[in-house]
Amino acid sequence: MGRLFGTDGVRGLANADVTADLALRLGRAGAAVLGASDASTAPDGSASRPVAVVGRDPRASGEMLEAAIVAGLSSAGMDVLTVGVVPTPALAYLTDAYDAALGVMISASHNAMPDNGIKFFAAGGVKLADEQEDRLEALLDAAPSGPTGADIGRVRSAPDGLSRYEDHLAKTVPTTLDGITVVVDCAHGAASSAAPDAYRAAGATVVAINAEPTGLNINDGCGSTHLDVLQRAVLEHGADLGLAHDGDADRCLAVDANGDVVDGDAIMAILALAMMDAGTLPQNTLVATVMSNLGLHLAMREAGITVRTTAVGDRYVLEELRAGDYGLGGEQSGHIVIPAFGSTGDGVLTGLQVMSRMATTGRSLRELASVMRTLPQTLINVRVEDKQAATAAAEVTAAVDAAEHELGDEGRVLLRPSGTEQLVRVMVEAADTDTAERLAGRIAERVAAVGR
Repeated sequence: MGRLFGTDGVRGLANADVTADLALRLGRAGAAVLGASDASTAPDGSASRPVAVVGRDPRASGEMLEAAIVAGLSSAGMDVLTVGVVPTPALAYLTDAYDAALGVMISASHNAMPDNGIKFFAAGGVKLADEQEDRLEALLDAAPSGPTGADIGRVRSAPDGLSRYEDHLAKTVPTTLDGITVVVDCAHGAASSAAPDAYRAAGATVVAINAEPTGLNINDGCGSTHLDVLQRAVLEHGADLGLAHDGDADRCLAVDANGDVVDGDAIMAILALAMMDAGTLPQNTLVATVMSNLGLHLAMREAGITVRTTAVGDRYVLEELRAGDYGLGGEQSGHIVIPAFGSTGDGVLTGLQVMSRMATTGRSLRELASVMRTLPQTLINVRVEDKQAATAAAEVTAAVDAAEHELGDEGRVLLRPSGTEQLVRVMVEAADTDTAERLAGRIAERVAAVGR
């Protein structure tokens, strides 16, 4: 059996892979690892047992899994605050705001409705380190005797949770967004009320679409994985921009007034320049993953901004941000982290900061995004018998070296074994599409030949 925790918590088909029994056991184990020695304070100021904050996205299975997680935590002696349907970044923020020992978010992010997942946050609203997840997983099958009587944890709701998060977002916008019209695609997800409310509170005129969650329609043909819906809506309404969130609103992608996509790389470029101008970009450094386009690196180099590169996954971006005390990081997919305002990727916060830059400069999103030219990128997945051996083969290394020599400073090659399958991912960026496709195809052929 492989490791239970993936790059973003536990995720799978609800009631098949992610069951109520698993959620119950995760709750107990989470309490043992993260809440055993934590002293917390109740919202009314009285002394209390360690507190856990639990939230979820709107998908139907979240109700079942929430009940099981809460049962596991309270049976282990933790008090539990339930905050209902909130974005993942709201749950992270509230874990810190309520001085809780841990937070649990029940969500499968951009996955289809039948899936669900469970994400843990430690005190302060930070994601768990690998060793914490390993300790938690090791305790799943343990059956310690739980407390009884008055020592059993109590459960209560925190109806002010979402409004506290929205108040926090409002403080991050230094100028009014009056005059900006934005279409926001909420993916029928956790931001269906939070995103429109936050954008309106900042002064923008908001057209909300896909903001009617039923529990069954989350991410269904909408949101950040289906930008065509947003593109049409922006043109239909003559809006200044469009913003798309995923089911738990920890990511944000944008569309300019012409209907062209502005991805996470371009958003990072816009925000990095804004923060450098404001003197709020520590060490003039941006953190991105290896999948970010070379165009981002070139634009940042020209602006005098250093780009530090991590493995794929927002958790690795977060680790690098904390290790270097940097102020901005993210992924091409739209997970953007601004540590001054939050401990994890926050799509609604990102949208606010993009519009704030538009309002401050008086420039359109298209103008702001033009600072970066996205180089053509070709990605080929090659199925092999042994991904590590295929990646290290001399013939493959020679093909990569030859391609890099041809590209020089005007492109790059990335050869990456899949984290979950026997695949080698071959990515080439070049000044033109034909060159990217030709070189990627040549390397892929070598990988396939040695990988049989």
